Amino acid sequence: MKPFIVCENLVKIYKVAELEVIAIQGLDLTVEKGELIGIVGASGSGKSTFLNVLGGLDRPSAGKIWVNGRNLLKLSDAELDAYRRDEVGFIWQQSARNLISYLTAQENVELPMTVAGMSPRQKRAWAQELLEAVGLWEHRQHKLAQLSGGQQQRVAIAVALSNKPSLLLGDEPTGELDSRTSDETLALFQRLNGQFGLTTIIVTHDPQVSKAVDRVVTIRDGRTSSETVRRANHNQDMEQAEQEAVFDEYVMVDGAGRLQIPPDIREKIGLSDRVTIAVTEDGGVLVKPVAEKESRVSRDGRAPAIADEPPEPQAKGLRRLWGKWKR
Repeated sequence: MKPFIVCENLVKIYKVAELEVIAIQGLDLTVEKGELIGIVGASGSGKSTFLNVLGGLDRPSAGKIWVNGRNLLKLSDAELDAYRRDEVGFIWQQSARNLISYLTAQENVELPMTVAGMSPRQKRAWAQELLEAVGLWEHRQHKLAQLSGGQQQRVAIAVALSNKPSLLLGDEPTGELDSRTSDETLALFQRLNGQFGLTTIIVTHDPQVSKAVDRVVTIRDGRTSSETVRRANHNQDMEQAEQEAVFDEYVMVDGAGRLQIPPDIREKIGLSDRVTIAVTEDGGVLVKPVAEKESRVSRDGRAPAIADEPPEPQAKGLRRLWGKWKR
């Protein structure tokens, strides 16, 4: 089975006035169908830009990006509109981007179905199923002012699922929630991912995201840097697995063979801009920092000559002539 998402050497460049800002530079990522992953990274690392490209809100500048058999780089404007409408569900950090304040919870969920042309009977049945799935059917007639922040975000999740998407994208969906509500929301993502067979990607700063997802991918400087994968143990029940979760951490190597070594490790071993690489007997690769003196290389690639003693000053004028006459 082919991966649901394939990104290879993905590039996104924004042009601001006469400046070009590279938000994504050579990002590689593969996501399987039905996978639930979290994407983390510092502000400005490119994670939200990647989510916008993945959701069809921004067009990539170069590279390769396939989602469910669609090449997003080659879609026309009409095809991109259809992709966003039929394939993708969005959840944003701010409830104002997800919901309409003067509508009830049920009316918010039914609105995208009305746009899609569903019958009143179909709308009510699907809205009820979604609001029951997020635990808010009893609050269906409440408007936003009557709901807590966590409840509003659960309504937003139901709205994002109203078009029956195959891909669910969350951009900081727990950013405005307290820690307890944040944990409950992430647990809801996990449950809905299995219930509806969604492929779900959550961009977040929340360090607790690893408890709820299959894999955490770190983006640094516009590239995938490392990933943490939950080690599966099918002999455990869910509660025991959560208590005894074991994660394997990997550093990513991109298609060009580039390796991003985390900053804390580089600082710890004194890694500069040059290293030596050797293959070990057990089939591994040993990366060692180069001594400072060895790393000084001139622009043409040759090490500069280092004299042991400074040269003697040359005689000038009459002294120079007198020296030649004496010889």
